[in-house]
Amino acid sequence: MPTYLCTEPNFGIPGERPVRAYSPGDDFYEALIETHRGLSDEQSQLVNARLVLLLANHIGDLRVLREALTAARAGVEPGAAA
Repeated sequence: MPTYLCTEPNFGIPGERPVRAYSPGDDFYEALIETHRGLSDEQSQLVNARLVLLLANHIGDLRVLREALTAARAGVEPGAAA
């Protein structure tokens, strides 16, 4: 079965070369944390849900999205605490 989901680091700005390979991923993580700063747990969950739907729409390829859903669910047991 072919794989469509890219699981290798893939952060960056097209046409720009980062100083360090991990910098773009760190930059995204910092932006993500800043997005949640000052929000309640409920507000944070709402932002996460909106972000998932926005990015899923941007990706648009159901093959990729199904692989991502499967990968995200892997190892998570129903009823287990997060």
